[in-house]
Amino acid sequence: MRQYSKDPAVVASLSPEQYRVTQQGATEMPGTGEHLENDEPGIYVDIVSGEPLFASSDKFDSGCGWPSFTAPAVDSHVDEERDVSHGMVRTEVLCSKCNGHLGHVFEDGPGPTGLRYCINSAALKLQPK
Repeated sequence: MRQYSKDPAVVASLSPEQYRVTQQGATEMPGTGEHLENDEPGIYVDIVSGEPLFASSDKFDSGCGWPSFTAPAVDSHVDEERDVSHGMVRTEVLCSKCNGHLGHVFEDGPGPTGLRYCINSAALKLQPK
């Protein structure tokens, strides 16, 4: 079984929304996330582990209400699991280092991947270039 690394002090310092999203698998309200309209260049890292997850250069406006990316910065930094909650079948995206919930990936994105990683802002921190 895979071992995950979470610093208890970091988890304790999360805002209620960050905790709800990353630790309980919740979804922030569409259109409310701090990174939705952010065009600043950099790398989005996991709010708990600091693991690099998504590059701003792969971010696009999908119109879905959450930050969207065409691909992870490093494939091995995210895990994907089948999610059958809420009466639908989706693919959940998790941080491979701390197992924190990030969002979901869908097969309706632009090229070159055709994927849309729909990620909660509450799970991310931007490290500007």
